[in-house]
Amino acid sequence: MGSSGNKVLEVKNLSVRFDTHQGTVRAVDDVSFHLDEGETLGLVGESGSGKSVTNLALLGLIPNPPGVIDSGQVLFENTDLLKLPIDKMRQIRGNRISMIFQDPMTSLNPLLTIEQQLAEVLEIHRGMSKREARPHCAKGLDEVGIPSPEKALDSYPHELSGGMRQRVMIAMALLCEPKVLLADEPTTALDVTIQAQILELMSKLQKDHGTAIMLVTHDMGVVAGQADRVNVMYAGRLAETASTTDLFDRPMHPYSKGLLESVPRLFGDAGDDLFSVPGQPPDLADLPSGCAFQPRCSFVVDSCAKARPNLTPQADAAAKTDRLVACTEAERVLAADLAAKNSAGGAS
Repeated sequence: MGSSGNKVLEVKNLSVRFDTHQGTVRAVDDVSFHLDEGETLGLVGESGSGKSVTNLALLGLIPNPPGVIDSGQVLFENTDLLKLPIDKMRQIRGNRISMIFQDPMTSLNPLLTIEQQLAEVLEIHRGMSKREARPHCAKGLDEVGIPSPEKALDSYPHELSGGMRQRVMIAMALLCEPKVLLADEPTTALDVTIQAQILELMSKLQKDHGTAIMLVTHDMGVVAGQADRVNVMYAGRLAETASTTDLFDRPMHPYSKGLLESVPRLFGDAGDDLFSVPGQPPDLADLPSGCAFQPRCSFVVDSCAKARPNLTPQADAAAKTDRLVACTEAERVLAADLAAKNSAGGAS
């Protein structure tokens, strides 16, 4: 891990909407962020917050209809990907920018062998023949922990377990040693041992080739161990962006604070209830006025219902990097979190 400070991917004012029978759903609403060379950027939030749609939009994979990229820029190596013709975009997908999709069941073709699907990547982007590609495909499967990779190459997706199919997807994404890796829940279907192996492989790729990784996950433990910075997403917008250390030590958005408090603790009283953020995520086709989080927020004030706050720099003397928070009560949140930690430390 570790950022070089050189931006390899920059997203500016990205907005994506879906026109449905229930109304217009703004899945991504004016989102801006950057990804540095060699950096791992975590993207966290509840289901439906817009994380996967953000990833798909970066590669122009939003299904149209019903999805429409309303506005924004996705700058990669000084090129706006959203303006590229489809043939140019195909030269980048799976080559310079790869994606590990969340669901291997729908991402692999059931009519083709694993070898055919892996070899296609090398045939298209590296100009290899099928014979030349096979040993590279076998090596890729071996690196993600698939036993007997030569045998696995001749298998069809239905002959492999869900975890094995997920590893095939990861191997496919890593074959061309991409500059940017978009990882959408890459270890969800894997057991803990294989999960650690996959995360180690991604870290090695990053170290050897300076790969930048955007890691979408619900696992805050994975974020803590892998990410350099974290973007917290809620209702299609970024609620907070900070270094991983700053976010875990001193969350400044009520939603970030709630997510971290929801993580089960190893130590504690057996009778204590597990914390969860109260309420439910909002209907994106019918958002409340003002801040989208205010119906669930314990720090809400009158102004929260009047205007939706934008990401703004927040003063934090202990911060390792600049941090941005979309909350007018960020200082109160920080003070409350620090007071609770000091109280817990004193009690112990």
